Amino acid sequence: MKFLYVTAATAALLAGTATAQEVSDGKVKIGILNDQSGAYSALGGLGSVEAAKMAVEEAGGTVLGMPVEIVAADHQNKADVGSSIAREWLDAGQVDAIMDLTTSSVALAVQTLAGERNKVTMITGGGTTELTGKACTPYSFHWAYDTHALAVGTGSAVVAQGGDSWFFLTADYAFGYSLEENTTKTVEAAGGQVLGSVRHPLNTTDFSAFLLQAQASGAKVVGLASAGTDTQNAIKQAAEFGLTQAGQNMAGLLLMISDVHGLGLQAAQGLYLTESYYWDRDDQSRDFGNRYKERTGAMPTMVQAGTYSAVLSYLKAIEAAGSDDAAKVSEQLKSMTINDAFARNATVAPNGRLMSDVFLMQVKSPEESKGEWDYYHVRATIPGAEAYMNPAESGCPLVTG
Repeated sequence: MKFLYVTAATAALLAGTATAQEVSDGKVKIGILNDQSGAYSALGGLGSVEAAKMAVEEAGGTVLGMPVEIVAADHQNKADVGSSIAREWLDAGQVDAIMDLTTSSVALAVQTLAGERNKVTMITGGGTTELTGKACTPYSFHWAYDTHALAVGTGSAVVAQGGDSWFFLTADYAFGYSLEENTTKTVEAAGGQVLGSVRHPLNTTDFSAFLLQAQASGAKVVGLASAGTDTQNAIKQAAEFGLTQAGQNMAGLLLMISDVHGLGLQAAQGLYLTESYYWDRDDQSRDFGNRYKERTGAMPTMVQAGTYSAVLSYLKAIEAAGSDDAAKVSEQLKSMTINDAFARNATVAPNGRLMSDVFLMQVKSPEESKGEWDYYHVRATIPGAEAYMNPAESGCPLVTG
């Protein structure tokens, strides 16, 4: 297995003995584990690694006088591969925390492994609500979007626009199931109905059989419980099959700015989507977005911006706790108010869920856009307490009352 190894601080002056004892192995080591070559590589991938490096640099390259290092690897969207890498990192590689974890099946597996070893995970790429539900650990955090927030945002908006009958094209793994389940509840609670669903493998290139089933259902809305290139391919092929021309609407339940960029405004215009970060929302998000674009050539997705926030918050928590001990850091994170380019006045719930605002977006038409990456109208701001599941109802055993 080949690892990309990035040293965020190559040297640091040794602090006193007391401080060194509070930082295990004389350094803080963070692993970014995600999809770097497949369907989700554009929304996380090496972009998340770069965002993590930006956070380390912003923190000064050290914490408690000790150097901070970033390691990264490609889990190939396979739970067994991700678990193998994580086990090596945690057992022999002196990694203190693992972040991003795009793909929910990988995130669930690695979160469990890390919890057993009293190590921190901060998920920005995985989406299933199980991460802060029955699978939660005292050291696990869900830092960006989740499927409940996507359903509350996009699902509610589409039903309110008259899309009251749905058929789902669902990615065949934990994220897709969770997104379909959460959106179904939202649609039905709003008075709509779900007429059926079909599951497709990850990294599907031919959606013809699935789209024919959606077309035959007669549903007003075809809900895409998928992400990345799967969602892009489904939208493009739906247009080729004439679904949209015949009056069926496509609802991309997890669309990110990388997807809109890949589709182009001509194909994506008018689509509703829910995000927890948009580069052009305010001065602080614009500053981070523009600095990130200078380094990568693209604006950050909410996963990449979330990874920046997670790394920065983790380092601040170590500083405040005076230790990189997972229990002390986790306690500190749950007592902090998060204010950065990604989240404003956000708090962390007892189940590890970052309760940050999310935003209902609508994709601009080519005529409305003022230039590259000017893609969204912000239609609504949904407070975190409304977007995310009530922690008391999450099923997380850490939550009482």
